[in-house]
Amino acid sequence: MIDDPDLLARADALVAAYTRAGRTLATAESCTGGLVAALLTAVPGSSAVVERGYVTYSNAAKAEAIGVDPNLIARHGAVSEPVARAMAEGARAASRADVAVAITGIAGPGGGSAEKPVGLVHLAVAGPHGTHHLARRYGDLGRAGIRRAAVADALSLLEGALAPAE
Repeated sequence: MIDDPDLLARADALVAAYTRAGRTLATAESCTGGLVAALLTAVPGSSAVVERGYVTYSNAAKAEAIGVDPNLIARHGAVSEPVARAMAEGARAASRADVAVAITGIAGPGGGSAEKPVGLVHLAVAGPHGTHHLARRYGDLGRAGIRRAAVADALSLLEGALAPAE
C-alpha cells in the first residue's frame, strides 16, 4: 500500500500542508493495522508532522493505549461510531497531537454479521474543530481493497481537519 502512487502523492501533500500549518497528527488504527502511519512516514520530512501511531487491534489495546472505555465497546461494539470517536479523541489526548484520525472496521473475509457486514468501517478525526465521524460500507472489495479504501478516507479526514472551522 505504501507503494501506491496515488496514496503516496496524497500523503506527501498532506505532510506538506501539516508542516506549513505547524500541526501534528496521530493515528489510531484497528482494521488498517498501521497502514495510515506507514504511508505518512514513507514521506521524507514526516517526522515534523507525525507525532505517533497506535495500532489498537484488540479491544484491550483500545482501552489500554488510548483510553477507550471498555463499557463503550461492550455497549456498541468495537466497530461503531462511538468507539471510532473515542479512539480519535483518546489518541489525540494520549499523543498531544493537534489532530488524530481513527479507523475501526471489519476488513474480512470473515467476522461480519447482518448488522455489521464485512466492509463496514467507522472513521473519526479529532482536532481543534471537534470530532467528526464517517461511516462507510465498502462492500465486497476484499480485505486489501477495504483497507486501501479506509486509508484513502482517513487521508480525506486528515485533509479536512486542516480546513478552517465553518
